[in-house]
Amino acid sequence: MSEVEVPTNCRFCGYLCGLSATVDDGRVVSVRPDPTRFPYDESVQNGCHRWRATVEIMDHPDRVNYPIKRAGGRGEGKWRRITWDEALDDIASRLTQLAQEFGPETLASSIAGPHSVFWPLHRFMNLFGSPNNVGIGQICWNPGIWLNTVTFGWPLEPDFDVAVTGALMLWATNPAQSDNSLFWRSVREFSSSARPLIVVDPRRTRTAARADVWLPARAGTDAWLALGLINVIIDEGLYDHEFVDRWCLGFDDLGRHVSRYTPDTVAEVTGVPAADVIAAARLYSTNGPACLVTGRGIDQLGPNTPPTHRALAILRAITGGVDRAGSATIPERPDFIPEVDLEGSDLLSASQRAKHLNRGHLTLQTPEGYERVRKLTERAGRRLPMRYLTSVHPDLVWTAMIKGEPYPIRAMVVVGSDPIMTQADSGRVHDALASLDLLVALELFKTPTAALADYILPVAGGLERPLFQTSAGISNLAYGGDAAVEPYYERRPDYFFFRELGLRLGQGEHWPAESLTDEFAALLAPAGVTWETFRQAGLYYAPAAYGKYAQADPVSGLVHGFATESGKVELRSDLLAELGSEALPVPKPVPKLTDAFPMTLLTGARKQPYYASSYHQVASLARLYKRPQAEMSVRTAEGLGLREGDQVRVETERGEATFTLRTDEMVDDTISVDYGWWEPDGEPTEPELCGAWKSNANVLTNCDISASDLLIGTWTYNGLPCRVSRGDRSTADEVGS
Repeated sequence: MSEVEVPTNCRFCGYLCGLSATVDDGRVVSVRPDPTRFPYDESVQNGCHRWRATVEIMDHPDRVNYPIKRAGGRGEGKWRRITWDEALDDIASRLTQLAQEFGPETLASSIAGPHSVFWPLHRFMNLFGSPNNVGIGQICWNPGIWLNTVTFGWPLEPDFDVAVTGALMLWATNPAQSDNSLFWRSVREFSSSARPLIVVDPRRTRTAARADVWLPARAGTDAWLALGLINVIIDEGLYDHEFVDRWCLGFDDLGRHVSRYTPDTVAEVTGVPAADVIAAARLYSTNGPACLVTGRGIDQLGPNTPPTHRALAILRAITGGVDRAGSATIPERPDFIPEVDLEGSDLLSASQRAKHLNRGHLTLQTPEGYERVRKLTERAGRRLPMRYLTSVHPDLVWTAMIKGEPYPIRAMVVVGSDPIMTQADSGRVHDALASLDLLVALELFKTPTAALADYILPVAGGLERPLFQTSAGISNLAYGGDAAVEPYYERRPDYFFFRELGLRLGQGEHWPAESLTDEFAALLAPAGVTWETFRQAGLYYAPAAYGKYAQADPVSGLVHGFATESGKVELRSDLLAELGSEALPVPKPVPKLTDAFPMTLLTGARKQPYYASSYHQVASLARLYKRPQAEMSVRTAEGLGLREGDQVRVETERGEATFTLRTDEMVDDTISVDYGWWEPDGEPTEPELCGAWKSNANVLTNCDISASDLLIGTWTYNGLPCRVSRGDRSTADEVGS
């Protein structure tokens, strides 16, 4: 058969860059960037390694290609091949039996990963009757969505435009390493101009090295720094007087509140010199339009995550950076069917919703908290996705598995997720999963979590299924495209699993589309766009409109305003006060260092070419980055008698892990360790589980509900007390490899 070129998309991160696949007889022979499709820039893609490994990953000898069922004890590594029908029939039967014995809430789910689609799982869970889905939303995405919605009536999206933006502040994000996309190229271009770049990060990253002002705040003190910037801006009258006077609620209260966060006070807490706090505040507020882009780092500060997000929302507001070109936009609702309708959360009965484990522990990330905010967003005809924003706190799920409290959770479906590696307190996660009656993993490879499963089911990965990314339906934007080939072997999209399982459990009327492509075509229909048109372009969007809050409704003549109780930006949030938080952001004490644990630990570092815990088994990628690293300053290393290349043991009250030391410029007495590291070539059985315990950052963390914030349930990944000592050997020649 002759070769053909097929337009498709990469799926090794969330950007879904356009590719052209050379296909011969149903197999992908090679891929290359496609400059005719989103993101329309071949030079950006040429800086990425992941897409180059496409053929290697699709044909990898360790890929799961057929459904397999556990044939021995849990974690023994004994499997037998079965058919999809056998697997689905048995899983449906066992779920039915467990639901009859314990109620449908006995099923939990865990989802993540770039090769999964959230709403099919959420639809299935709603129809089955379980409120118990686990994600990583509390430490990734949810805090910003919730707290910006409370402040502005809907989430904000940065509107960074090299041609328009006057000042750029990057807070807890390092696109030079974690992003490496069009955004990073734009940052480089911006930093070469005369306009100010401000970077907040405890490490002097490649991004921070380009900054005009680098603010290396101590881990967990971000809210103090943000309030200090606000203090300077108000004290010096540098705020947007017109916007504040007309559109902000509680400015006088804010002024009194931040008066205590003087540059000198903030410097003492954060370690950032007072002069730099003042300089950054002046640069950001006097070079508008100013754009603030934040990263995952501030989502992982535990109780300090909400006040940090709130303070940064206020910083945007008082400088007029709301629905303004070059600053930030309030996205329009999508023309296509939004995720909240696809997931069908209204299908979950009131009696089952009442069994949501977060109730009584959290106040915002609950069904009741969601409904409270939904009443506001619906004023503007918008609704947030529900299931992910009400995902259950993991600590409560592990407790229900291990202790059966407040009721037993006896089954879990894991989709593109490896909780042993990606959830806090890996040892406890292991014990919880090992206790289950039924564990099903939909995966590309045998991960440490999949090694414990009763079933491992082969999901279609990159180029084997269509893609339609929508930012969870919070904006009028979608990007993606068609599959290049039919799935190899017996791999299937995760949609196939949930639909087929749903059909076996009586959910047929809610799964009318036979395929994921049919679903995508149906959800695009209200926008007047066919799947054929979408897949060719790879992108659907409406140009941004600005200042929408000040526009009048053509029928009523009323000015739109903001979808909040007051119709204004709520610098002072009475809603948060009613939910047991503070109306104005108040930083919480950071975890105390002790003689036993005298250093501060950061655990969220992501490094190219990996994606979270994925692709460590891919040889072409693994040789680019061979060892899990821990970074600290030269001064800190010398004080500990360590040198670059040493093996170091990092310990917390929860466990210990070993890394290779790298020295760099960063805050002293702080160590940053790589995230998601395991050894796919290791023994895939208990107790090793592919080296899950050697260099896994989450062996060091915990997600105790009692130590999490009370609004969303955010736990602490950045700012944990730890101690560091020399490991067993030195590998100086491999540092940076």
